[in-house]
Amino acid sequence: MTPKIALSGLRKAFGPKVVLDGLDLEVNPGESLVIIGGSGTGKSVALKCILGLLRPDGGSIRIDGEETITLSGRARERLMTRFGMLFQGAALFDSLPVWENVAFGLIQGHGMRRRLARDAAVETLAQVGLSADVADLTPSELSGGMQKRVGLARAIASKPEIIFFDEPTTGLDPIMADVINDLILKCVRTLGATALSITHDMASARKIADRVAMLHQGQVIWEGPAAAVKDSGNPYVDQFVHGRAEGPIRMRVRA
Repeated sequence: MTPKIALSGLRKAFGPKVVLDGLDLEVNPGESLVIIGGSGTGKSVALKCILGLLRPDGGSIRIDGEETITLSGRARERLMTRFGMLFQGAALFDSLPVWENVAFGLIQGHGMRRRLARDAAVETLAQVGLSADVADLTPSELSGGMQKRVGLARAIASKPEIIFFDEPTTGLDPIMADVINDLILKCVRTLGATALSITHDMASARKIADRVAMLHQGQVIWEGPAAAVKDSGNPYVDQFVHGRAEGPIRMRVRA
């Protein structure tokens, strides 16, 4: 089976700082993979490379077997229409009403007429538990949990093949975080999409992942089923999962 996403030997450095050091990672069609790891281990950089926001220094990024690193212009735009993205902090456009935030990709990326796009946005908002009267509000009128739901609605509005989740529960209380996790599960399964997430929230990782991969110093040091992450037998994973200060991971703390 051809992986939906395949990273091979991916390298990225910023000056002398090596962030990705030959990263190898695969995500199968319909699978939900969660990447965990401490700050600065390369999670966000890997995601930005896949999205084309950063150009890697070397290696390969294949989507359905097609190399994507060299894509540009319309070829890159066509690829992006296959993606959905829930950004950390939702990243909504403050100047647009909720429905236009949700329909942004439909209008800009797919050329849908505004009236049809609004109808699609309202329908998608219902999928994440938000009523039609929310559509004409501005993001500033929403709570943090509602903003996350709107961000999720935007991510799934175009029925993408692949959805990326960047710290989907950051800033939410434990109850709302679990609500968002449930919605992510429901939406991904309904679409039959492939999901790639990065998170520090282990409760979220265990809930939304089929498989978990841990990054350390720009490489995958462990991967396995979500159910196995709590008792991985890997000292790096165990330290991270249980939040221990002592262990092989040494955090740099400036005085």
